[in-house]
Amino acid sequence: MIGVMVIVFFGLLALSVPVGHVLVIASGAAIWSSDSLPLMIVAQQMYNQTQSFPMLALPFFILAGSLMMSGRLGQNLIDFATTLVQRFRGGLASVTVVGSMVFGGVSGSSVADATALGSMLIPWQKREGYPAGFVAANNSAAASIAILIPPSIPLILYSLVSGVSVGALFLAGVLPGIALTVVFVLVCNISARVRGFPHRTQPFDWRRFGRLFLQASPALAMPFLILVLLRFGFATPTEVSVLAVLYSLVAGVVFYRDMTWRRFADAVISAGVATGVVMLVIMASAAIGWIMTFVQAPQAFAEWCLQTLQAPWLIVLAMIGIMLVAGMFIDLPAAVLLLGPIFVPLAETIGMDLVQLGIVMVLTLAVGLYTPPVGTTLFISSSIARVSIVHASKELWPYYLMALTVVLLFSYIPALTLH
Repeated sequence: MIGVMVIVFFGLLALSVPVGHVLVIASGAAIWSSDSLPLMIVAQQMYNQTQSFPMLALPFFILAGSLMMSGRLGQNLIDFATTLVQRFRGGLASVTVVGSMVFGGVSGSSVADATALGSMLIPWQKREGYPAGFVAANNSAAASIAILIPPSIPLILYSLVSGVSVGALFLAGVLPGIALTVVFVLVCNISARVRGFPHRTQPFDWRRFGRLFLQASPALAMPFLILVLLRFGFATPTEVSVLAVLYSLVAGVVFYRDMTWRRFADAVISAGVATGVVMLVIMASAAIGWIMTFVQAPQAFAEWCLQTLQAPWLIVLAMIGIMLVAGMFIDLPAAVLLLGPIFVPLAETIGMDLVQLGIVMVLTLAVGLYTPPVGTTLFISSSIARVSIVHASKELWPYYLMALTVVLLFSYIPALTLH
């Protein structure tokens, strides 16, 4: 049964069938190949996965991000990030990195981040003299920061499969998000010095910085408000997501005064489409997860790792390797939902904290967002920059090196993710 599922899964992926449909068909084929299980199990498991109150947090967080990013706020955040780092070497490229960290506190989505920032910054950076391949690579890698800063959609999905508190995951995601920001800014700085990229030398304008900080403050405050509400138990993740939507509406109506019925309707439609895509993957992965549990695949995998690799540090390294390969071919939400049920029992067996595992999973799988052949943010950024995937990929090696360094640090130093 597992053999049939694996063959169908990778066969359909090779044919470029959408991941959500691949999961449904693969689970159906696996059940159909069994003589003792009814095909109705697939539909039952898909339906059961939707009957979860915490699941409501997903569409509301996505809607909050759509509302915040569709108005004047986006340009305010870009102006704020530009003022903050443009005077440094590689500052114009660093705007993308810092902007990704700031936008991550609003959108929680790397795809939204790569699209919104790339469409605004890449043409500007090219006009300033930066190579198209470099700015595409920089935008695609920087977008991975967005899924670590609260609210993070992948961390919510990991919470669903592991049972770990969303609040604990959100709090633990802040430090790796900042770490990626620092190392990617370092890449921009060193690249600018070595390759002679343009450099602005105007003095820092404290008055302008203060004005932009006030204009961007509603968005900058959002991730901190989410963390405070969750950390101190004032509200559940679902309640916080609803409050985030209300907060976004108030910011658009009262603070920025650019909220219109048309913009609200567009944000709702956009959030609905994005939620539908994610929900299909969640529902289909539930059927896959049930099949793996039925045949005890996670337990068998854990036992094999313990007998073959034995040392916990080798097991962690093997998990990182599997996630890097999986991230190259499978969308990040699907990879979290598929690998989570397998790695959680293994992590518990070797004494790895599940919060740490969640952060390591999202950090590692995020590398796949800008790794060919299925690098979502890489395709988006290359398209905006009008440069080939091959050309942009050649510029990515420093980002891979820095990202893997951060992955290893958070994999082997538990204190970095436990608070």
